[in-house]
Amino acid sequence: MWSSYFGAILLSATVFASDVIELSDKDFDAKIKDEDIMLIEFFAPWCGHCKRLAPEYEDAATRLKNNDPPVPLAKVDCTEAGKDTCGKHGVSGYPTLKIFRNGKMSQDYDGPRQADGIVSYMKKQAGPVSKEYTSLGAFQNRLAKIDDLLIVGMFSEKDNDLHKKYEKVANNKRNDFDFGHTFAPEILQEYKLENAIVVFRPPHLHAKFEDPFLTMTNKDENVYNIEKFIDDNQFGLVGQMKGSNEERFIKPVITVYFKIDWKLNRKGTHYWRNRVARVAKKFKGKTLSFAIANIGEYQRQIDDWKMDPTRDIIVAAKNAKDEVFLMKDETFSVDNLEKFANDFFDGKLKPYIKSEPMPESNDEPVKVVVGDTFKDIVLDETKDVLIELYAPWCGHCKNLEPKYTELGEKMKNVKDIVIAKMDATANGAPPNYSAGGFPTIYWAPMGRKDSPKKYEGGREVSDFIDFLKRESTNPFELEDVQKKKKKKKKKAKKDREDL
Repeated sequence: MWSSYFGAILLSATVFASDVIELSDKDFDAKIKDEDIMLIEFFAPWCGHCKRLAPEYEDAATRLKNNDPPVPLAKVDCTEAGKDTCGKHGVSGYPTLKIFRNGKMSQDYDGPRQADGIVSYMKKQAGPVSKEYTSLGAFQNRLAKIDDLLIVGMFSEKDNDLHKKYEKVANNKRNDFDFGHTFAPEILQEYKLENAIVVFRPPHLHAKFEDPFLTMTNKDENVYNIEKFIDDNQFGLVGQMKGSNEERFIKPVITVYFKIDWKLNRKGTHYWRNRVARVAKKFKGKTLSFAIANIGEYQRQIDDWKMDPTRDIIVAAKNAKDEVFLMKDETFSVDNLEKFANDFFDGKLKPYIKSEPMPESNDEPVKVVVGDTFKDIVLDETKDVLIELYAPWCGHCKNLEPKYTELGEKMKNVKDIVIAKMDATANGAPPNYSAGGFPTIYWAPMGRKDSPKKYEGGREVSDFIDFLKRESTNPFELEDVQKKKKKKKKKAKKDREDL
């Protein structure tokens, strides 16, 4: 009985064991000094973004633990045992991720926050910049298994001019693509190429009317043109958007979200991608990209758009300003997609704005902004606006609230300045007002609404007031200052009369 009991405990501990290494001030340096590469998350337990990242980070840690070479993932609690370490490394928002090499901070992690993207990004960081293929069999076996773009340089000899340029390109873009190279005669003969750079797409991401690979054969090309060739041809007519490559899609872009499963439903997934490709082909040569994406991976975003949850296919477009446009037709068809694409391309559609309901009254000193009122309040050209973007769960935001309210009280009678706040987890804002962490505070003065200034000053009321006095379009005085001046003048007058 007891053996079964302790066995159950041991099994439970095994099941819930984490592959994310926990670091503290006491052991941080000792545990990272011998690691060739390590990704470290600096977090706070109360942080909503950290909570959302946690399962993705855990999944990535397990997968990267078994990578060749292994890539360890670690985390530091900045509110408890890791306070000094977080301060030492300049952590000011959560989560912050950094890449360390041999115990030293190498670079900030600027990759995706989903498990697939983290794994892909860190594999590229850990492995060689470009893998050499020495036999035709090994190379073709690799091509058959690629699930993303593979760039291959095929050279007749080492260290010729094109090879040297290719190495620079591979180093510049190692975060984005997998690179390989070969000098093997049998590979060059098979593809009838020599001194060429080839973009290979995975087999599942091309239709019958698309080339499976594209080549650049001008041996005198420069680094810029090689990089442009790769960028221009990375997705073909319709690429698959993921967290790891989302930023590489050139906007404007139309994305079709549905259940993508290349393993269990390859034929069905191909069918829907080909429908999208038929429309994309008609826009070839125009400034409009097309993508497909797994609806499950983007469910949180789709939920924000308040689309019918029973719909199997969702279509959305984004323009260069990151504004979102939604296809309202509930039935997905090639004709409906083409009509939506034409209307979007011609500027006939209105963008979607994520918004809570407008407050019934908005008479408090700190004005409440929602998505639908952002333009009317924050972008009002007759007012200077200080806008706080906050999250309800954010500890720093809660600490700031009484001081920000006091600021609103002091500024309420200054007619040219508005003190405002918005729950950025429930409302959308223009991209130039994005919240990288909470709270984020922007100063949007008259005449400069398109280029707001991020407030980086102190969080005391006096700090805010000093900032407003320096930055306001029109000079102002607060009521208490005016009262003091009147009192001083009154006293001076009385003193003169007494004389």
